[in-house]
Amino acid sequence: MPNTLKKPVLYVVGAGPGDPELITIKGYRLLQEAKVVLYDNLANKELLNLTPKDCEHIYVGKQPYGAYTTQEEIHNLIKHFAFEKGSVIRLKGGDPFIFGRGFEEMLFAREQGIDTYYIPGITSMQASGLEDIPLTHRAISEGIWVVTGTKKDGTLSGDLKLAMQSNATVVIYMGMKQLGSISATYADAGHGDTPAAIIQHASLPQQKSVKGLVKDLVAMAESKQLKHPAIIIIGGVTNLAV
Repeated sequence: MPNTLKKPVLYVVGAGPGDPELITIKGYRLLQEAKVVLYDNLANKELLNLTPKDCEHIYVGKQPYGAYTTQEEIHNLIKHFAFEKGSVIRLKGGDPFIFGRGFEEMLFAREQGIDTYYIPGITSMQASGLEDIPLTHRAISEGIWVVTGTKKDGTLSGDLKLAMQSNATVVIYMGMKQLGSISATYADAGHGDTPAAIIQHASLPQQKSVKGLVKDLVAMAESKQLKHPAIIIIGGVTNLAV
């Protein structure tokens, strides 16, 4: 029966970087009460075990460079289940507001008369500490630039050229397909010898990483057979523990 007693609700929940124990307590509690969970490709499927037996689990992931659920389809599912079940959880890997399109989904839901709540998650770059890489370090890095490796049109973000002019740590999401362009951008600016690291499956048992110089990113990835999902970190903080 459709919900008619109270206003429907959407919870946009960050699942964390991968390790299911890194979800917030609030996210954990909401999953235990969930009626419907729309989960993506980077949300750990073990978190679905927290939900009640009668909870519906619907995969709406986007496989890298492959088949994916369109954003329009996701919006339609949010609307349908919010009104049908009264509430729906959108479980997104990392943090929903960091390259996660979580706010787009909240804006859509609000337009439909659905109440929305945001539950932050630990984003994947914060798991870099598991590889002895602090994102900031006194006298080494005074800040962090976080950029996408691939814009909507498929090109490399122009912000990268601005970021490399500072001594801030540069973190690149969704950049594995752009490793050659990233290396060339740094080399062309005379920064090819900047230390860099790539971390795949951060916080999970199969976590892998490699460290080297930004000019060698392609060879670094090939040496450890690293691919998506991975983050690229560029700056002196990557070799503090070397």
